[in-house]
Amino acid sequence: MRRILPTILTLLALEALAPSGAGAQGAPSVRAIDAAPFPSAMVASPKGDRVAWVHNTEGVRSIWVATAPVYAARRVVDFGKDDGQEVSQLAFAADGRTLWFVRGSGTNRAGENPNPNSDPKGAEQAIWRVRLDDNAAQAERVILGSTPTPSPTGDALLFARRGDVNLLSFKDGKAEGAALFEMRGGANEFRWSPDGEKVAFVSDRGTHAFVGVYDTKRSQLSWMSPSTDTDGSPVWSPDGKYVAFVRQPYQKRRMIFLAVRTAQPWSIQVADVATGEAREVFRAAPGTGSAFWPMQAETQILWSADNRLVFPWERDGFLHLYSVAANGGSYTQLDRGPHEVEYVTLDRSGTHVLFNSNQGDRDRRHVWRVKAAGGEAATAITAGPSIEWLPTPLADGSVAFLRSDARVPAHASIMPMTGSALAPARFLAPQTMPASYPSTQLVVPTSVEIKAADGIESHAQLFLPPAGQFSGKRPAIIFLHGGSRRQMLLGWNYGSYYHHAYAMNQALALRGWVVLSLNYRSGIGYGRDFREALNYGAGGASEYGDVAAAARWLRARGDVDTSKVALWGGSYGGYLTAMGLTRNPELFAGGVDVHGVHDWNVGIATFRTDYNPLEDPAATALAFKSSPLSQVQRWKDPVLLVHGDDDRNVRFIETLTLIEKLRAQKVPVEQLVLPDEIHGFLRHESWMRVFESALDFLDRQVLRQK
Repeated sequence: MRRILPTILTLLALEALAPSGAGAQGAPSVRAIDAAPFPSAMVASPKGDRVAWVHNTEGVRSIWVATAPVYAARRVVDFGKDDGQEVSQLAFAADGRTLWFVRGSGTNRAGENPNPNSDPKGAEQAIWRVRLDDNAAQAERVILGSTPTPSPTGDALLFARRGDVNLLSFKDGKAEGAALFEMRGGANEFRWSPDGEKVAFVSDRGTHAFVGVYDTKRSQLSWMSPSTDTDGSPVWSPDGKYVAFVRQPYQKRRMIFLAVRTAQPWSIQVADVATGEAREVFRAAPGTGSAFWPMQAETQILWSADNRLVFPWERDGFLHLYSVAANGGSYTQLDRGPHEVEYVTLDRSGTHVLFNSNQGDRDRRHVWRVKAAGGEAATAITAGPSIEWLPTPLADGSVAFLRSDARVPAHASIMPMTGSALAPARFLAPQTMPASYPSTQLVVPTSVEIKAADGIESHAQLFLPPAGQFSGKRPAIIFLHGGSRRQMLLGWNYGSYYHHAYAMNQALALRGWVVLSLNYRSGIGYGRDFREALNYGAGGASEYGDVAAAARWLRARGDVDTSKVALWGGSYGGYLTAMGLTRNPELFAGGVDVHGVHDWNVGIATFRTDYNPLEDPAATALAFKSSPLSQVQRWKDPVLLVHGDDDRNVRFIETLTLIEKLRAQKVPVEQLVLPDEIHGFLRHESWMRVFESALDFLDRQVLRQK
């Protein structure tokens, strides 16, 4: 007994620490939690009688279509394996009988397409199509390129390749693509005129941008009121005679990852296509709202059937919708209150706007409807504990959208029009949800607010372990999202990256961790001043104050073991994880840093190839001072570093530099390198390796340490 008793006591002690392995009795694994399909890219056919979307089911991409009036969903494309090749950019042909899409992702600076499966045959980005009237039809690869843009009147298709606008044609059954016209600069945002005879587009010249119109009948290219400014987001008038666009005045390129609260005011121009002459119909006021901030939409101006231009504006410090007559005049505010609009589109009549926002429900999203001309308050189409986004109007009055809640992952839904009213939402494809999905075992997070030392209040979601399944004080962990222009919600997130992160937070809670998912300053959803937080990022890292406050808030809870508070996050969240382990090592016991930024000067150069750190020595010095590497000598706690070596957002050198320094200091550092993976991991198996490695690391390096 003398030998057996200590062993038994040791095992009992380890079990009391617990969250390793399955955690609570019968708790689902992170693989089981993250097994539901993630839907994206929902789009309706031009006639409004079909809706299509993409499913990513444990890395297997497929396309689903539902057709009126029953809207019974069927799978029309299935690529069958977790190969990391994205499916996106869905576009219906004019008659709705063919669906175009893109398979694969764009190139890096070396001209390489992502190949996270390390396929010896390589990877590409190509346009595919599937014919929907033939249930036995197989998807077929058509041509290299992206951005398929079908003509509204026929079979013509525009697409992008190597910065050109290309026109697809078939010769002897073989697809061919040729540049529609030759010009300087890269072309993007191309849009057909309503009659299918002209194409509006943006020509990006680097320091400035023009809106152009190409006449396919006359083979004639013309520029719409060219200037020194940056023009974009062209939209056609319903009669095809005019093009409206956003104009942002030229300003010398600023250092990024700094607060921008004001700018030279932006404007809306309306150009006569016949002459190229434009006139200003709206100009933002100086001060709040003078710096343009976009909504999520096909274009930043919606031209309604009653000739109103609908646009986003932060005039009162929150992103709201406004409209102005196409010939100018006074603007009308369409929605009001301390909330932000997001995905925005016109309904099928063209006279009303559908959008989602967090109005009255700050950490969720719901769908709203309002007249483009104003004159009435916006009305909610959805409400309650669910989250809805990407509203997609259909011809019969039905509205499709993507939806989730705290326990049910994102899924395609529809509110069918029944008589003159919308019926309650239902699943479009209930057969896609795994039969044994553990929804009922997931925890429901609650909203909390935390005030930093400087008085700024941040927002968070608190995940508590299931009641009665764990005893004693629990370990705690802070999750830090990336971006930083992101927001975690009170349920499954609408972004693919954060859908996975939410699954991990659930897995941690079910293993006995107290999880705090922190929406720190410089994120979205809480207004301009919160997003453009003073001294954030490379200008002083003020947002780290929210992380430190969150750690102290957790440590003050009676159910938290103060010796076992950790951090985890990706990208910007990896940066803040590293900041915590350098700025306040006394608060934390370790962290998981997933492709984090460790030197702002390197991070800035990743996005701005012309960045010269010698141009403004003071700003460069402040950027480094705001970086984890400036105080790396204080790092002492264990860390797991994760990175894919084809990351196009945070260069791999960021992790290489950090790990070299941590090894020299003999800091306990572990690594997980994913060959050929990019920033937002494309393979489901990559996510699972990250999460399972992180759970194992936290168990060994945080929970088991004294």
